[in-house]
Amino acid sequence: MTENKLKLNSEKTEALLVGTRQKIASLTVTDLQLDDATVPFSPAVKSLGVYLDSTLSMQTHISFIIKTCFFHPRHCFFNLRRIASIRRYLTHDACVKLVVSLIFNRLDYCNSLLARLPASSIHGLQRVQNAAARLTLRKTKQDHITPLLHSLHWLPVNTRISYKLSTLVYKCLNDSAPDLEYLQSSLDL
Repeated sequence: MTENKLKLNSEKTEALLVGTRQKIASLTVTDLQLDDATVPFSPAVKSLGVYLDSTLSMQTHISFIIKTCFFHPRHCFFNLRRIASIRRYLTHDACVKLVVSLIFNRLDYCNSLLARLPASSIHGLQRVQNAAARLTLRKTKQDHITPLLHSLHWLPVNTRISYKLSTLVYKCLNDSAPDLEYLQSSLDL
């Protein structure tokens, strides 16, 4: 940093210890000393809109997405609760567009990081998608969700993650992905 004439802002810098719960609990280190700055270890850090926790379970990130999609007004102006309050004034197509642009935008952002997580971790995100489908189609919780998702042509969350990764790999292998040479080189067979 000194060579590039950069200075560490210890108030904005976060450090994260990554490991198993048992390993992190056994450590006595509480902060990181960088030059003159002391940076404490955080239980989770945010980078590019994604929360990473110390066990890389992505639970902090998933909880944040669920919170913002359902009801947390501080993080977003539109969420499912607010869309529900104006649903009677919206046409079906307008509601679909609103939900896809505002809710699915959050569900799909960096969702490839959620690949291979246990189904129990993804379940909360699926609940968000199910609530969005029921809101869009004006159905109740008693209605079975699979036909609703099918009628809207929405893939379930796990499938959306797999589809996104598969598309990325396909584009890398077929030279149709712009500026992804680093991925293409790692996928060369």
